[in-house]
Amino acid sequence: MGGVISCFNADRIPTWRTLDWGKKNEQLEWLKSYHLGSGDPKHLRVLLCGPSGSGKSSFINSVASTCQNQYTEPAEVGTGIGTFTLKYKTHRIQRDGPGGQHYPFVFNDLMGLEEERGILLEDIKLAMKGHVREDYKFDQEQALDDSNDSYIKKPTLNDKAHILVFVVAVDFFEVAGPKIIQKMAEVKLAARDLGIRTMAILTKIDEKSSPLVKKDLKYVYSSKFIKNAVENLSQNVGFPVSCIFPLKNYHAENGLKDEVDILILSALRKIIDLGNYCENDSNVELMTKQPTT
Repeated sequence: MGGVISCFNADRIPTWRTLDWGKKNEQLEWLKSYHLGSGDPKHLRVLLCGPSGSGKSSFINSVASTCQNQYTEPAEVGTGIGTFTLKYKTHRIQRDGPGGQHYPFVFNDLMGLEEERGILLEDIKLAMKGHVREDYKFDQEQALDDSNDSYIKKPTLNDKAHILVFVVAVDFFEVAGPKIIQKMAEVKLAARDLGIRTMAILTKIDEKSSPLVKKDLKYVYSSKFIKNAVENLSQNVGFPVSCIFPLKNYHAENGLKDEVDILILSALRKIIDLGNYCENDSNVELMTKQPTT
């Protein structure tokens, strides 16, 4: 018992980010009333990029579960070799239950970014520019080109990405080699050059974090371990600390939990805020109608 208390004390530091844990319903109401303005694009396209197994598909499922107030799995989650994301698929989330309208944002889970292989940088750029057609199967050896039927020659604003979200496990820098960190930095620079905003989420804080956070997720912003993980990601890849969100994804839970939902909603709100303005090659500003806070 004394050892567990000692671990709590070693990891606990003064709260370094505030979060109102009692505003889940308020955040959900904001989300329900969120709409894009008329015209194009019809939705914000969110690309999820990161190593295989980091929780990209699980994040899509978690957002869907939180938004629909029930556990759901619209995206297939990898459980072993050969089951990770290979195809480019667009995931939409229903706003009003089965048969209802969808939220004005969509997610695309990219093939994993790996140390030696994985998705090619050129394919990530093409996806950001909107050149990749639905169900394209990524090739680790050769990038998509305009001779392929899956290449969109004249992408619209609806095809292009409006925000790129990196997804990495909270212990990423304990196991990652320099090559994959360099790849992540290159992807972030490519997004910057295309005028696409970027942010990051740190997953698996309940599995790979400290006993403090495993005991209670509300200690997430009082954890030295998580703060160090956020600072490492900021320093090595170039994200502002304010654009990095630690959270727990749902996976096989029997029901939803408010503290899990509020962390997911916090990250989703940031995604929407950043995605509202794109600076793609057309330099078009997304005119949106947002509820007042």
